[in-house]
Amino acid sequence: MKKGVRTASIFLVFLLQGCMYPSQQKSENEIPYEDQIQNVQEAVDRFQEDSGGLLPIKTLEEDTPIYQKYLIDFSKIKPRYMDQLPGNAYENGGVFQYLLLDVEEDPTVHIFDLRIAEEIRSLQIKIQANRGIPFESSLGGKYYSINFEKLGYKEDPKVLSPFTNKELPIIADGDGTIYVDYLTDLYQFAQENELPIDSMESDDIREILHEESSFVPAYSPEYEVNEENEITYSSS
Repeated sequence: MKKGVRTASIFLVFLLQGCMYPSQQKSENEIPYEDQIQNVQEAVDRFQEDSGGLLPIKTLEEDTPIYQKYLIDFSKIKPRYMDQLPGNAYENGGVFQYLLLDVEEDPTVHIFDLRIAEEIRSLQIKIQANRGIPFESSLGGKYYSINFEKLGYKEDPKVLSPFTNKELPIIADGDGTIYVDYLTDLYQFAQENELPIDSMESDDIREILHEESSFVPAYSPEYEVNEENEITYSSS
């Protein structure tokens, strides 16, 4: 099996597993409470200390995208390190998946919204029925915009950004994997935080989005800074 097809398959399986959260939601289960995130962080820290450095995470495929890779396994920290699960966690009827970043140096708890995954899953089903993605135009690198009209959409589907609350487009790569395009968020964050683009690391700059946020840019492509000091899609 080709690597791109295999990655897309893993991606879809993850979506199908991760999006089946209960259909009836309480409003408080849709809010990213910072105190709940902090409680999970404290539980993870204590677990790591008591276990000699191990982390309470699920085992996923090695090539799982980094912002969906180190999912927290709450069965390892409850009830010893937590009395109850966060109300907004997927495992407790909420819409957020808890995960860790920087697992080697400083394991830090973050979240992503599974409603984004649900939107992508819905699109993936339409693509399978269409027997492929109707690409529209090249965006640079290996990424393309999608002709959603050919998939039966009257309007292009959008995803609400957890960082800016703005609507973000959905794109695809040549292997058929679907992504949320955070390009406008990156530009806005760089401007608001006075981050000169020409001083950014060139390989992948998505970390500027989650450095000051509990969210991660889940289902995102990689971005880089080109020779013209523009943020663009990674060419690798």
